Amino acid sequence: MPKCGKSSSGWVITFDPAALEKQVSELEARMQQTDFWSDPAAAARVSGEYRRAKRRLERYQGTAAEVGDAEAMVEMAREAASGEGADAAADFLTEAYPALDATFIHLAQLEEERLFSGEYDDGDAVLVIHPGAGGTESQDWAEMLLRMYLRWADRRGFKAEINEATAGDEAGLKSATVTIHGENAYGLLSSERGVHRLVRISPFDAAKRRHTSFTAVEVSPLVEDEAEVEVDEKDLKIDTYRASGAGGQHVNKTDSAVRITHIPTGVVVQCQNERSQLSNKNTAMKLLKSKLIELEERQRAQEMEKERGELAEIAWGSQIRSYVLAPYQMVKDHRTGFEVGNAQGVLDGDIDEFIHAYLVNRAGRA
Repeated sequence: MPKCGKSSSGWVITFDPAALEKQVSELEARMQQTDFWSDPAAAARVSGEYRRAKRRLERYQGTAAEVGDAEAMVEMAREAASGEGADAAADFLTEAYPALDATFIHLAQLEEERLFSGEYDDGDAVLVIHPGAGGTESQDWAEMLLRMYLRWADRRGFKAEINEATAGDEAGLKSATVTIHGENAYGLLSSERGVHRLVRISPFDAAKRRHTSFTAVEVSPLVEDEAEVEVDEKDLKIDTYRASGAGGQHVNKTDSAVRITHIPTGVVVQCQNERSQLSNKNTAMKLLKSKLIELEERQRAQEMEKERGELAEIAWGSQIRSYVLAPYQMVKDHRTGFEVGNAQGVLDGDIDEFIHAYLVNRAGRA
């Protein structure tokens, strides 16, 4: 299991292979019990925990072996340098570079993996974008954010599926719901939950004045149909409507869009990209369960922060990041202080450094 500790540079997290091996063995023993599947929901949770622990242990063991091989390569290069000369050592290292590059990639993956500990972190994510007050300005900003996350998912090799995208009055989007499929998608995108602020010279203002726009991003874990989430049909309001979207790549228009409102919590989900009303309803129900789980997790986190006497940094609706395009370019995360000057690169999907900085910061506060 990961362990937190302090170093001269701040918080660090290390792996405890012995504890991981023990956890894997205990989980395997539980899964081999004859009555293991008598409770499908509990069995699914244990299976997921086993899968995460097993993968984490195997990655640690594989990377540790690669690091050992890399150290051996460096030592052999040193011996070559002292014997045959610098040219021989350089030739040896040139041949070894591909293996070293792969090791560095795996180390980066392991560095990221150590930051995840939540039940749903390793799974898929549902991302919902809502523009704030400001009409066309914030709706255009919502579409810019959607583009940013789609490009980020593509960079990662993740699959992004747009469930719903409602076109703005003049430009942009009134709302968008996207499912991101990929390893640790929820764990990564949980860092994006909150309000995103844009400062720029408005393309919709004839006077070319600077405008500030706000858009909220919600992130939930995508849960399977058998997830242990009780939803009473009496608590649901189900509406059907003709879909209208931004067209093109954003949405497949249908005549069978579905909107579901969970009356006790006020949570609203909608889906319009499936071929039938039944398919849209089934997808919307899965999205609803995901949002209800996220709501429960968020409430639990807020209670823990109260018990610790801390002010929640990521309270729902709080401003987490500013994107400044004028009079200068800068993107700054207000939770971690991390910032970069290449705002356009960020808007093109280069957000991994922001995600990593947040995850490290969160691990240090755990």
